Amino acid sequence: MDEKPPDPLPFPTSLCHRCAAPPRYVRTKTSTFIMCPLLPQKYAPQPVVRCALFRPKSPDTEQK
Repeated sequence: MDEKPPDPLPFPTSLCHRCAAPPRYVRTKTSTFIMCPLLPQKYAPQPVVRCALFRPKSPDTEQK
């Protein structure tokens, strides 16, 4: 699992990339999955456009 988002981002419109709960990126040879540390099912169907647990990252976090 990777802490750092891959380049280019999979599902660039997904809320997961902008969430304060840091997603984990799981790569296989053919796919990249985004694991949410908050959701019971862990791997939400992508792209996520609405999420009850979404909290935006602070501006300081996004610049890093």
